[in-house]
Amino acid sequence: MPELHAFALFVPAAVAILAVPGPAVLYIVTTSVEGGRRTGLVSVAGIHVGSLVHVAAAVAGLSAIIVSSAVAFSAVKYAGAAYLVAVGVRKWLDRDEPLIVERPPRSRRRVFAQGVVVNVLNPKTALFFLAFLPQFVDRDHTVWTQVAALGLCWVALGLASDSAYALAGGTIGSLVRRRRRGVRYTSGGIYVGLGAMAAAS
Repeated sequence: MPELHAFALFVPAAVAILAVPGPAVLYIVTTSVEGGRRTGLVSVAGIHVGSLVHVAAAVAGLSAIIVSSAVAFSAVKYAGAAYLVAVGVRKWLDRDEPLIVERPPRSRRRVFAQGVVVNVLNPKTALFFLAFLPQFVDRDHTVWTQVAALGLCWVALGLASDSAYALAGGTIGSLVRRRRRGVRYTSGGIYVGLGAMAAAS
């Protein structure tokens, strides 16, 4: 386990990084605006199940393999980018329905699964565990337990901060949800933009 002073340094640094919106936050806000607070919280759960995959990969050393191999890194990066662009384009192609017809909410299971995929295929998350976490690891003690503990701490902090974004997005969404076409094109544009960002990173 990491020493207490390592946690004392890690927590404020992690909070500062989490406070800066990134692809995961944009996904969470988009789903919250579209489906409300509960759907947004489901997307938060999906995102951080994806984070747990990265924690496990970091513990097992797979993140190091991905980053050290240009082919593996590029495969993960472009797979994630293609997925996000595909989701965005599909939203653009969705047909509007009359306002008097209630549109069934998007399956929360689907929202959860998309959240997992979005974060698992996010190479920036793998790079975070490789570039950030090692600074707080004492190599004179068991490394994998320290990585696991710090990674789980990151997930807990992320759940708290991302849930706040989901609640805020749900509040905003309740005010604009009737303007379906604008929400649809905006959310589709966000997904396509995320894909472009991932491909260019």
